[in-house]
Parts: sequence; structure tokens; C-alpha cells
Amino acid sequence: MNIRPFKILAISGSLREKSSNSALLRAFISMIPSEGQAVIYKEIGSLPHFNPDLDHDDVDDAVSNWRSQLQEADGVLICTPEYAKGIPGSLKNALDWVVSSGELVNKPAAVITASPHPDGGGTAMGSLLGTLSMMSASVVEGGSLTVSFVNKKLRPTGEIVDKALESHLKNLLDALCSEIGS
Repeated sequence: MNIRPFKILAISGSLREKSSNSALLRAFISMIPSEGQAVIYKEIGSLPHFNPDLDHDDVDDAVSNWRSQLQEADGVLICTPEYAKGIPGSLKNALDWVVSSGELVNKPAAVITASPHPDGGGTAMGSLLGTLSMMSASVVEGGSLTVSFVNKKLRPTGEIVDKALESHLKNLLDALCSEIGS
């Protein structure tokens, strides 16, 4: 199979330095085939609070960079924890900045929520999928995964210790790559 080079923008919804979601994101990235490249978006905490009055041609540099990175990516992976039964405010803020500019319209996307709790961030998953759907992002078939008890399945270094999780991540990656390649 001949696969063209592709680029995935990987986004962690957590600002924590030792976040299990960021570690899971790095584990996912390590599985990407050699034709692919992943860039981790690290400036989510630098985005100003969304304000429609500031959303014009001359936006803040952080917003412009965020939009450019999304535009340049062939696909997007978001991995996020659940905070207070929803997605973290910093992730929602980042998504709000691209509602009107459209960088996610028809962009292949995959989403993961991971939590030390039994539901794996299921409420955050529903919220995130609803937001992405409203924005016309193309969440790929087989491109969503909730990970319960993530602290037992992944070492802080990002090493996966659960074979089922590893298999689920590979399936999600295959689904995303397949959509990017079509």
C-alpha cells in the first residue's frame, strides 16, 4: 500500500505537566507510521479568552498560530480529560477560536477521553463530539475512544501497559490515517 505523507496535529486538553492524557497522546504519536508526522500543539494555555469582539482580521498572534497549525494539518487528534462533567475550559476556549474561521470544517479528526474513573470521561466525550459536530469536523468512523482507569493502563512515561488499550489506539490510528489518505 502506497501512503502519501501526512501531518497530524495532536492536542492535549490538559495543561498539567504530568498529565496522563498528554502521556497517552505521546503513546499514540509513537505508533504513527513513518509516512506520518505529528506535531503536538503546546500553546493551548496561551490563547486569550475567546471574545467575538476580538475575532477579526487582526487577531492575537497566539490565535493566528493556532489557526495556522490546524490549517496545515491533514488530521487532528484531541486527547482530553474530563473536568466537572465536561471538557476543560482551555480546550473549549481553543475550539471557540476556530468556530467562525472554519479550520476544522471537514478536517478528519479523532478524539480520546481518558480518566482514572470508570466512565473514562464519557460525559466529556459527548460534549466534545457535540462541539466538533457543530463545527463540521469530520470525526472518523472508529475515531473515538474513552479510556477508563488510565492510571492503571499507562505509565507516566507514556508506556502502555494494557494490551487492549494498545490495540484500541492502533485501531483509532488506522481509522484516522485511512480517512486522511482517502
